[in-house]
Amino acid sequence: MTPRDDRPRENRSHENRSRDERAGSGRRPGRDAQGRERSGSRGSGGPRRGWSDSAPSQRSRTATSSRLVAYEAMRAVAEDDAYANLALPKILRKHRMHGRDAAFTTQLFYGTLRAQGRLDAIIAACIDRPLDQVEPAVLDILRLGAFQLLDMEVAPHAATSETVGLARQVVGAGSASFVNAILRRIGEKPRDAWIEQVAPPREDDEIAHLAVVHSHPAWIVRALRDALVAHGRDRSELEALLAAQNAAPQVSLVMRPGLTDLEELIDNGAAAPVWSVFGATWPSGDPGGIDPVKEGRAAVQDEGSQLMALALGLGADSLVMADDARWLDLCAGPGGKTALLGGLTVGHDAELLATELQEHRTRLVDRAVATLLDAGAEIETRTADGRTVGAEMPGEFSRILADVPCTGLGALRRRPESRWRRAPGDVGQLGVIQRELLESALDAAAPGGVVAYVTCSPHVAETLLVVTDVLRRRDDVEQLDARDAVRAGIVPGRAAEAELGEGPTVQLWPHVHGTDAMFLALLRKRPADAPDTAPSTTEETA
Repeated sequence: MTPRDDRPRENRSHENRSRDERAGSGRRPGRDAQGRERSGSRGSGGPRRGWSDSAPSQRSRTATSSRLVAYEAMRAVAEDDAYANLALPKILRKHRMHGRDAAFTTQLFYGTLRAQGRLDAIIAACIDRPLDQVEPAVLDILRLGAFQLLDMEVAPHAATSETVGLARQVVGAGSASFVNAILRRIGEKPRDAWIEQVAPPREDDEIAHLAVVHSHPAWIVRALRDALVAHGRDRSELEALLAAQNAAPQVSLVMRPGLTDLEELIDNGAAAPVWSVFGATWPSGDPGGIDPVKEGRAAVQDEGSQLMALALGLGADSLVMADDARWLDLCAGPGGKTALLGGLTVGHDAELLATELQEHRTRLVDRAVATLLDAGAEIETRTADGRTVGAEMPGEFSRILADVPCTGLGALRRRPESRWRRAPGDVGQLGVIQRELLESALDAAAPGGVVAYVTCSPHVAETLLVVTDVLRRRDDVEQLDARDAVRAGIVPGRAAEAELGEGPTVQLWPHVHGTDAMFLALLRKRPADAPDTAPSTTEETA
């Protein structure tokens, strides 16, 4: 159906919107939260499946709570620059939403964010104006409706009707009419037919084609292809990687060392980990209600992130050639890796300094390590610029974690909004900061100390090029093979399956390891009496 040129304007007066919203108030009794029809009675004939108890004029005047919550989260991401993985749980708690409703909302919200590029291409084909001329709130509503129509098992009439109800409730009847017309057009074809129409042919432009099909900006598709090749994998894996970046990630738990164990987590509903010796997997939903998490003895953390911290805290034991009493986490916020390292210091009789540039993120680190402090770990947090720590505290630390700020292209499963916020220019700006932080970390390292350079991005300009550039400028640093250090944190019997490449760096991948795309390089400050040649790699360590 082609939208009428004389459709009502999107911006209605406050008086008219208030009248329309009052007329449409109330939950639609004929639908459940997922848009499925409920059974009901009709006349004296008794229950009949597929009928609503409400009159047609009363139906779909407002959205179900699930769609409203998803919409609120979308607006928080768009208007407040909120992180998706932080915004949604807060809004779910505000609405006291649990169970199936929460699961539906989560699928709708994250799915719409991941598919935004593809959805926008389809929506653009259905309207007679550029998307930047559509009111942002209305565009978010169209995206939510289009995702239900094309990607979810929601009946088309329910997806359209309930989304129009959402529009009527939050932006007014005029916009609801516009949304109705566009969604009816979108509903005329299945997803594959729309993709065939709006995606450039693969034979003409593979990058542009994959960008639409897998809903990534073209520059990110190109960067991921180049990263696969640079890190020793095949470019033919690109489509599998893009698909994995659009899949909902497995929820992983991490144990605070010495405060809980796998048996307790399993007793609380978790399962064995895939990789990390301090990990566990959570089947579904929010694990925040179990005692180990509520009490700070466990937390949610990707297993790839755990392996990065464990490579330094466990795997570097045989690599450190300095007095091993002082450790440093240079960019500590929000504190997940800090807590894992902090727990490991107890067994090493070491103390940990955690520095973070932003004060509010320092408070997050304080919260993450609070239980460990109560248990006797020596952890100090400090708000400071990591780029100056090397000059202020030169040669003081035996182990340093430099988990530097990056584009986050390795965590697009968890933060799908990042793909739409980032721009190619961000890579260069961050590269300057990354080099400065790595230089500072090496200055802060004692002779014989080990620095772990970590990013949550596989981008070549944030990983291999940073390490190469810094090494080129220094003659007091040697690169170590990081593979065995990573294997030290893997559950017994699984290390041989890890596919850690040819070294000396390690790059994890969502489509290979099921983790975020974490990168690790291990560098050692040369001992004062070391010869000016690189020693053998770490293949002898276990």
